[in-house]
Amino acid sequence: MLTSSLRLAALGALLFGSQALAAELIPIDVHRDANCGCCKAWISHMEQNGFKVTDHVETDMSAVKQRLGVEPRMASCHTAVIDGKFVEGHVPAEQVLALSKRADLKGMAVPGMVTGSPGMEMGDRVDAYQVIGVSQSGSDEVIADYPAQ
Repeated sequence: MLTSSLRLAALGALLFGSQALAAELIPIDVHRDANCGCCKAWISHMEQNGFKVTDHVETDMSAVKQRLGVEPRMASCHTAVIDGKFVEGHVPAEQVLALSKRADLKGMAVPGMVTGSPGMEMGDRVDAYQVIGVSQSGSDEVIADYPAQ
């Protein structure tokens, strides 16, 4: 049996550890339509990978994308913002983390709604897709390839 001082110390360590963990979460804003279920699934993917999501339900996603500089050719269902850069669509969390190291990029995207990408899981099917980086000048670069499985 723990003494009261040991219990207090254990409780303090637990609380301190929880606060430290919460402080390490990476903030990201997600803009989405209220009726899109895959957006919620992508938000869950981000939360499970260390992000603190602020969820913005929008009535005009086209206006949001235009304001953030997302070209129609890159469009998907939701648009996130992290460190002033856009993340369009079902970009895996590992690529979102890498975006912070790329000053040359204004954002990245997984255009469309690719089956098997984070938030678009449907059974065992995984279609091939690419994460496309968009440079400050507007040119595209393949950041990552995800093969079909």
